[in-house]
Amino acid sequence: MKTMTKRKFQNRLNDLDSKTWLKFQKSWFIHNPPPRRKDVLRHPAKFPESLAQEFIEFFTKRGQIVLDPMVGTGSTQIAALRSGRHSYGIELNPNYAEIARQLIDEERKNLCETVESLASLVITGDAGKFSELAAKFEIPLIDYMITSPPYWNMLHAKGSKTQENRRSANDLDLFYSDNPDDLGNIDDYDQFLDQLVDVYESIKPFIRPRAYLTIIVKNVKKGGMVYPLAWDLCRRVGKIFQLKDERIWCQDDLHLFPYGYGSAWVSNTFHHYCLQFRNE
Repeated sequence: MKTMTKRKFQNRLNDLDSKTWLKFQKSWFIHNPPPRRKDVLRHPAKFPESLAQEFIEFFTKRGQIVLDPMVGTGSTQIAALRSGRHSYGIELNPNYAEIARQLIDEERKNLCETVESLASLVITGDAGKFSELAAKFEIPLIDYMITSPPYWNMLHAKGSKTQENRRSANDLDLFYSDNPDDLGNIDDYDQFLDQLVDVYESIKPFIRPRAYLTIIVKNVKKGGMVYPLAWDLCRRVGKIFQLKDERIWCQDDLHLFPYGYGSAWVSNTFHHYCLQFRNE
């Protein structure tokens, strides 16, 4: 009788142990990042390196290539360096791109020889012209994309005057830029959604087959209405890449405000959707 030998398990997705893998599979998580450094406070909506690193380490192996087409001040690329991955970032605002380069250079010095062979290129440009940038800068096939786009023109909405006054007094940006090509400056919701989805579709030929993408967003409240940005992206981007799942990032370290107190239900929104797609 022929003896069947059990095939040795091979983790083809990442370098994690089974316990870390299982913990990441929970559909929600709490992540309270450390305080932001003064030199990156200028960006009004930066997401934390520690969060990006967890996703990068789950969806890639060491030495693979990570893309953030709206990299801001470089959170994704710093996380990629710490994880031992190559990275490419696109940023429309030249001031943020320069801050990202400076922070990446500092991180390289801190990590010394462990990152000498890793690429971490910040490209000043429009992600909507990704094919041109990919050809010009010879961006290789991408193994994983993680990004957090503008939450429509949410930064232009009437909000907390206290926060606006505090940021203005400290010479910090209230908006991403005054560039008309900036998606965060588009007033029409459907037009914003169309252009954002076009960006992701233009990147598709440069994503490795069966590679994952993570888009971090939340739904937008404006003028007494809720615009389901996360859910609209699931529907629209799901026609380009296969929607696989979501993880809900919960924040429990934020201050509560009595919106609509005594008259209406208005929630304090302390969660984001981390939408998972795959390039099938």
